[in-house]
Amino acid sequence: MHKFLVISDNHGKEENFYDLLDIEAPLDGIIHCGDFEGTEGKFAIAADCPVYFVAGNNDFFSRLKREIEFELCGHKAFLTHGHHYMVSMDLENIRCEGVARGADIIFFGHTHKPVAKKIGDQYIFNPGSLSYPRQEGRRPSYLVLFIEDDGEIKYEIKYL
Repeated sequence: MHKFLVISDNHGKEENFYDLLDIEAPLDGIIHCGDFEGTEGKFAIAADCPVYFVAGNNDFFSRLKREIEFELCGHKAFLTHGHHYMVSMDLENIRCEGVARGADIIFFGHTHKPVAKKIGDQYIFNPGSLSYPRQEGRRPSYLVLFIEDDGEIKYEIKYL
């Protein structure tokens, strides 16, 4: 089984990230959906595993790409911050983009509200925000993604 930490929207705050490294270790990868606000370099150095990072709408000076596609244990993943796909309104635009790219796992952030669901053949994940949560209860959130050796996907939204 492979374990991935999915996070987003820390907006320059680092503390919760370092706590998660201790809580969730060992990890096979870290996926960040953007809005680091300058912490991406520190996060990449601290990670003892592969990282998949994109820039968000507040990452003005970042050299990170705005969108990436990558292979994840036999699955095709599409990672973006999500603001260009109107994710605050609904998930249809980002799901359609994922389908067009042939992705079966879609990661995004931006809304600061966690989402984990399967629509059609696509898994759609938003870990929420590590620093400024907007969902009821307003607890910092993240997602742990498990991919079994046979490709089966399991996931859990967790809160700090």
